[in-house]
Amino acid sequence: MLVVALTGGIGSGKSTVGKIFAQLGAIVVDSDQLARDVLDRGSNGFNEVVARFGDAILKNGEIDRQLLASIVFKDPTKRSELEQVTHPLIRKAFADVLARSSPNSIVINQIPLLVESNHDYRFDHVITVSASEDTRTQRLLKRGLTGDQIRQRMQAQATDQMREDIADSVITNEKEEQELYSQVDKIWDQLLSKNMSK
Repeated sequence: MLVVALTGGIGSGKSTVGKIFAQLGAIVVDSDQLARDVLDRGSNGFNEVVARFGDAILKNGEIDRQLLASIVFKDPTKRSELEQVTHPLIRKAFADVLARSSPNSIVINQIPLLVESNHDYRFDHVITVSASEDTRTQRLLKRGLTGDQIRQRMQAQATDQMREDIADSVITNEKEEQELYSQVDKIWDQLLSKNMSK
């Protein structure tokens, strides 16, 4: 089994790259989805986050994720507090996926905060998706985020350079989708070869 990290800043195109890898045959796990799952109503994560942040973060009995995001992206201490709850639960959920996967699988963890997680994960290969701040901002504005929300999220994340420094492969996502497919195909061939030689 080859365990791969796919990282990149908000708006870089990680999800698109993850979908292409899934089409090629990888098992792709979205850490953002795991983060949502571990805060589902009735879960230990839900109970602990509500205990720390109070009932004010609830809406119709569920955690108001937009409200929680606006709180933690304004205050690094609160963001750290949230991560103390969610990160161990996300790691366990990912470990469960690995345990259920066949031994010859290539499992890709789409993980935005790899640099920020202090390398608590062990990966055989790290891929980062890079795009200019301007390109990412334009994509995020189209998604409906405001300029302030974009700035807060970008400031809370590592830089492209920091991500590239720990990467084995870098995908540049500035041009047409065909160029993206070409880069992903090339890396997929490398991953297949690496997995066979393990």
